[in-house]
Amino acid sequence: MSETTVTPARPANDPLAEPIRTRADAEAFIAKICFKIGPPRLAGIELERLIHDATDPTRTLTSERLASALGRWSPPILTTPSADPTALGRPLPAGSTVTVEPGGQVELSTRAWGTFADCLAAAGTDADAVRAALARSGLAVGRSGIDAHRPAGRLVEKARYAAMERYFDRDGNDAGRLMMGSTASVQLSVDAGTETGEHAFAERWRTLHAVGPALVAAFANSPIYAGAPTGWYSTRQRVWIELDPGRTSAATAGDNDPREAYARAALDARLLCLPNDSDLWDAPAGVTFADWLDGALERPATYADLDYHLSTLFPPVRAKGFLEVRYLDAQAGDDWRVPPSVLWTLLASPGTRDAALAAVEPLGPPTWPGAWARAARTGLTDEALARAASALLTLAIENADAAGLPRAVTRQITAFAERYTFRRRTPADDQLAAAKDASRTHASENHASENHAEDHPEENR
Repeated sequence: MSETTVTPARPANDPLAEPIRTRADAEAFIAKICFKIGPPRLAGIELERLIHDATDPTRTLTSERLASALGRWSPPILTTPSADPTALGRPLPAGSTVTVEPGGQVELSTRAWGTFADCLAAAGTDADAVRAALARSGLAVGRSGIDAHRPAGRLVEKARYAAMERYFDRDGNDAGRLMMGSTASVQLSVDAGTETGEHAFAERWRTLHAVGPALVAAFANSPIYAGAPTGWYSTRQRVWIELDPGRTSAATAGDNDPREAYARAALDARLLCLPNDSDLWDAPAGVTFADWLDGALERPATYADLDYHLSTLFPPVRAKGFLEVRYLDAQAGDDWRVPPSVLWTLLASPGTRDAALAAVEPLGPPTWPGAWARAARTGLTDEALARAASALLTLAIENADAAGLPRAVTRQITAFAERYTFRRRTPADDQLAAAKDASRTHASENHASENHAEDHPEENR
């Protein structure tokens, strides 16, 4: 048996160590652990941020410098490849934890909070603490959903990340390396909901997908990669579209039973990597988890293997017991509060949810990749997307108090909408305008220099 198919040992009485007998058993397991049913109450936020040198954002970041800046909050793996890859540093002041993505992106993850206002407050406290620590080391937090200054590169030495890199490279494009090394998002996690009734999980699932393209367009903030415009308002979303359809697709969005659809999609996704005691986690090329169940590997798949496989899926909304919304670009400064607050409000009551669904109905179903690619490419220059996005932000503003949003955050959403959405603009437009101004300034300076050289040829002798 190949050592790359050896999963680290689990306790003998661990039910996850049991082999999976049939595909039906695997689907039942996925439905049970990915959609935990109950009244929706808890909220969590994850903030991914690109990190740059404060004076030269094109400068390559080192793991040692980042670890030094994060101090006691830094995960050990950042500087010690042999460390436990799941080990974390000390919690931030409000209890959030810090992880570091392959390219050095710093991710702050709050714990699950009983009110959304508490979740926002904790995320704000901890984001400020991280930003201040980085600033003391001459580092700055990025303002985009993709690295506008540097090409993709991997900073963290981790067996999983090395295997992922090789896996995506086999597909013959650079989307995998860009995803791992150059993208950043703001994510909201919410409870799945109840079996039936006004907070039925199927309706919450449908709503989060239906509003997705309009919100991708409204919060598009990644038009420039490594110094050059890409032609997309959300290049980050383009990366996910091109990455690996079986792993990133929103194909289960319109299914009447999300549990069954999600289970089918998960089993039909290719194996990304296989954890083991060596440094080589590569999975056999082209093998899906369903293939494994059918005997494609030398040992039977266990529930622990399936549990890990589920963590390697990256759809726009990931079911992890709760629902993790992953499709929104990171925002500049403190505007990170706006996207999760809008999403939270749109889900907060059946009336607001139904109004949100009505607002996006003219867009048609959120087909993958069509509807998502259209939003990422055009932003709010698309009239239908602009109308839908304006309606969604208006709903969020009008229903913010009922959803428990702090007044200061409601004002922030209003300011964002007035600055961008209601004017058919996105944060990406600011970046593109700044790049155009910089290009004109550079051209003007070059022209002035050439004229000076012609008028004073003696200075060049």
